[in-house]
Amino acid sequence: MELNIKNWRYPIILLCSIGVSSVGSWIYFIALNLIVLNKTESALAVSALYIIRALSTVCTNIWSGSVIDRLNKKYLMIVLNMLQALFITVLPFVSSLGFIYCMVFLITIFSSIYHPTSMTFITKLIPIEQRKRFNALRSLLDSGAFLTGPAIAGLMFTIGTPNMAIYINATALFLSALMTLAMPNVEASRLFVEKAENKLSIKILIEDWKLVLRFSRKYAYIMTIYLLYSAMIVMMTATDSLEAAFATQVLSLSEGQYGVLVSIAGAGVLIGSLTNTLIVEKIPTSWLIGLGSLITASGYIMFAFSYTFLLASIGCFILSFATAFANTGFNTFYQNNIPVHVMGRIGSIYGLVEAFLIIIVTAIFGFASEVLSIRVVVVSGSLIMLLVATVLFICNIQRSKHKFYANTSELKDTFQ
Repeated sequence: MELNIKNWRYPIILLCSIGVSSVGSWIYFIALNLIVLNKTESALAVSALYIIRALSTVCTNIWSGSVIDRLNKKYLMIVLNMLQALFITVLPFVSSLGFIYCMVFLITIFSSIYHPTSMTFITKLIPIEQRKRFNALRSLLDSGAFLTGPAIAGLMFTIGTPNMAIYINATALFLSALMTLAMPNVEASRLFVEKAENKLSIKILIEDWKLVLRFSRKYAYIMTIYLLYSAMIVMMTATDSLEAAFATQVLSLSEGQYGVLVSIAGAGVLIGSLTNTLIVEKIPTSWLIGLGSLITASGYIMFAFSYTFLLASIGCFILSFATAFANTGFNTFYQNNIPVHVMGRIGSIYGLVEAFLIIIVTAIFGFASEVLSIRVVVVSGSLIMLLVATVLFICNIQRSKHKFYANTSELKDTFQ
């Protein structure tokens, strides 16, 4: 037990850092919407926040991977958390809507860089045999943040103001940075990992894009799984964008009933994450991804074809429950099969494709819901999602691909 505690000391600190940051992010997200709404009294101004965040992610992912792979991950995570905390602290003092949008754009840049950086750091820090358990615990923390973040934000709005909630998020990010400071340095102590290529240029960006293409051609199966799972995320996001309209306009649910539906989805996420944490070691990674995605898509199908509150609730619970398993499996697969020294570039460039597709498909779904009907669009999106999940499931369970899901790293870290 003493050895086990020693092995998990740093992973636990890292999980605490991630958990604190996740709760703060939810508080910030809700408070920011209210601040803009109070300033403008315009739903369009709030919608613009979503567009700005998406555009910021797209613009950042073009170059961020090249920076991530060349800098010390621990120091970069600390700096990014501190910058987010600083800019979020300043946000309540800004009165101009245009300036708020600029601040949100910059904050999203820091957040967009932080995610692939933390993924690389986690892969370097966590031994391969502990990754599934770690990812399951991280999924549990994320689900807890999904429930507690909005609850804390609501409490802050009751006893204080949205600005108070903003300050809490800034404090959470600062605490996250301090916790990261206590983590070991998984790379050389120097700031730059690659001395010869410190200066970012167009030439280096082009070379990095070529590297990602070479990797994709050489390891086509790995990137096929990546793209299929990204397609799942795109379809889920686009379908979720119509969730409120579907529930209130198609199913004729009241606002109170819709609130209960959201709570049921939250309960599904939490129960799924708890179950996942308990049994994750007994389920092969391939089945976590494949079956988890298939059950998630089935939940969306049930929700799309529902005509009553009960069926919609069951569908929401199922899709939320299964998502925890799929995410844990995919993150483990990604960490075990992408060479850590190119993980930032691969994650950022493919993340760029995913973010771009989310913008396009979500816009198409929104337009189609006006021209056709919301139910037709939601049903179509769910059926496409089921098709993608079925292909993903078939690809995952092939016996010939078992080596990609074993608890050993099959790829050499010397890929160039």
